[in-house]
Amino acid sequence: MTFPRSSGILLHPTSLPGKFGIGDLGDEAYAFVDFLAASNQSLWQVLPLGPTGYGDSPYQCFSAFAGNALLVSPERLVADGLLTAEDIARVPKSPAEKIDFGKVIEYKNALLRKAFERFKSTTSTELRQDFETFNRHSASWLDDYTLFRALKDANGGAVWNKWDVSLVRREPEALAAAHQQHREAVEAHKFYQYVFFKQWSALKAYCHQHGVRIVGDIPIFVAHDSADVWVNPFQFKLDDMGDPLVVAGVPPDYFSATGQLWGNPIFDWERMRADNFRWWIERVSATFATVDILRIDHFRGFAACWEIPGKDKTAERGAWVPAPGRELFTAIKQALGELPIIAEDLGVITPDVESLRDDFGFPGMRILQFSFGGDPKNDNLPHNYVPNVVVYTGTHDNDTAVGWFKSEAGAGSTRDAKQVERERKFCLKYLNSVGSQIHWDFIRAVLASVADTAIIPLQDVLGLGTEARMNLPASTSGNWAWRYRSNALTDKVRDRLGELTELYGRKPTSEV
Repeated sequence: MTFPRSSGILLHPTSLPGKFGIGDLGDEAYAFVDFLAASNQSLWQVLPLGPTGYGDSPYQCFSAFAGNALLVSPERLVADGLLTAEDIARVPKSPAEKIDFGKVIEYKNALLRKAFERFKSTTSTELRQDFETFNRHSASWLDDYTLFRALKDANGGAVWNKWDVSLVRREPEALAAAHQQHREAVEAHKFYQYVFFKQWSALKAYCHQHGVRIVGDIPIFVAHDSADVWVNPFQFKLDDMGDPLVVAGVPPDYFSATGQLWGNPIFDWERMRADNFRWWIERVSATFATVDILRIDHFRGFAACWEIPGKDKTAERGAWVPAPGRELFTAIKQALGELPIIAEDLGVITPDVESLRDDFGFPGMRILQFSFGGDPKNDNLPHNYVPNVVVYTGTHDNDTAVGWFKSEAGAGSTRDAKQVERERKFCLKYLNSVGSQIHWDFIRAVLASVADTAIIPLQDVLGLGTEARMNLPASTSGNWAWRYRSNALTDKVRDRLGELTELYGRKPTSEV
């Protein structure tokens, strides 16, 4: 499907400011929506919203259905009578512009446990009924997920296939006994999911009231250490011990000379085909209940996946293995109707990927930062865009525009010094820029383009450097931690972005 001419900002909720060490779904989130509306933006793109595990990556979650309870607003819990002002008065000190995940996890989990204890003794009939309604509506994934989390906690955080063999094999008697033994922990995790989705739903409604649609993100793959794989092991290529026979990644590319070894298990597409892709239909349906538009990460994996031997340490020895993307999306469309999906089609794109994308009418992506190699035929250059694409100055995997412009060749980079300088010169020439405000030159270029949709990371709107980078692919630390300061969204920034958006015909014309 095609989208109306529009623009928006890429910002994960963890990057919102606030006093609790991590962005949340409280007042600052609503203030950000106000900024979007005031600057004529109609889209807010987020990263996956699931509960994160080791490494804190939103692309490696414990569930494809659950929400990240670290995003729950303590102040909203106070407003609901589940915490007191005194409960949230003492907050561990942390940097304003970086998340200390260790501190945040400890602090937030303690608050959530306290809120759960208060909930157990609440006299609010409305709150209890709301909770029970949520449990019934979410039972298809909630019961399994909450038992998974309770068992993971009881096993010291161990991966599910290291638990007692009766639980690994999901023997009915063992599951029933585990539910009984860990009943309190299961109920607590249900409560955490309830308050997350309660707060998210309220924020989503506020977005719609202000003409803002939410662009969500589905990673094609799920984490091995997840409720999804534990509950559905036969839908993945695993050995008899539950370890992945092959794992996902991409071959050597712009980001890494040895490729990217993601480590996710690969789907057993034959088994998924046998039940008409039930798990996928449920996953997409659940995600559309929380967002308005879906960006599907690594779309090319629906044509063919780069399968890497499960024991390898790099992605170099992988092979492309076909995937039934056409059958999958036909089944999803038959079940759910028209699909407002964005295809992340970056990297090595072959004709079969283009055909799959185009036959379903999904817009692909263009990244301005990738366009300055010197070839005027580069698809990422604005003069080569077509309307049905989504253009970004950069994504969460890129350096910021300012950081890229000022970058130098270094260890691990796929660009040498000559290439870096050549790209910089071509960039200035192409954008007719002197480079003093390169981020605004990038923004103007994507907003002025014929692309129906333009998305700008907030870091580029604010003109921040490499220190504000969200993620460095193929690295294992220091990612996902950036936050902006509460005073960063100035009237000057708002007005300049709003004027450019209106100038190039992207100002929204009605509410969502």
